[in-house]
Amino acid sequence: MKISVSATAPGLDAEVDPRFGRCQYFIIVDPQSMEFEALDNSNAMASGGAGISTARMIADKGVEVVLTGNCGPNAFQTLSAAGIQVITGVSGRIKDAIEAFKAGRFQSSAQPSVGSHYGMGMGCGMGRGRGMGMGPGIMPQAAPPAMSPEQEIEMLKSQAQMLGQQLNEIQRRLEELEKGK
Repeated sequence: MKISVSATAPGLDAEVDPRFGRCQYFIIVDPQSMEFEALDNSNAMASGGAGISTARMIADKGVEVVLTGNCGPNAFQTLSAAGIQVITGVSGRIKDAIEAFKAGRFQSSAQPSVGSHYGMGMGCGMGRGRGMGMGPGIMPQAAPPAMSPEQEIEMLKSQAQMLGQQLNEIQRRLEELEKGK
């Protein structure tokens, strides 16, 4: 079995990236051996179609399960059509997410967790020359018109979790920098 996890960096100690289509990396892991391959997501900066292109790339790798923070409707549909199980709402370190999956602590997502174009302009990556700007992509957004109140609640909970992760990462980096003075 192969599991793909959206990641902020190319290793098992990296954090789960809250975006699927525009994440910086994917870690493709064999959950039994914990052997992994890190993939740079060449679609992260695409002007459009990042979710679909990224989902196809992952499907071509023979992945059976995707763990991510959020997945939009186009990527979700593409992954589902390829028979790939999608699990959203995942956060923390990659290796901890894999262990939680192996322990059965996650449920498959029945639908996308965010609306179209959610990750665009997010700009929350650390390093790689982008700084830590917080563009409009991370601001709470109104639910798409077809979203039920329950779906909107889940979307907003996921957004709150993402913001909490980002705040933790900012605080961790601040501590690192202050220690290095």
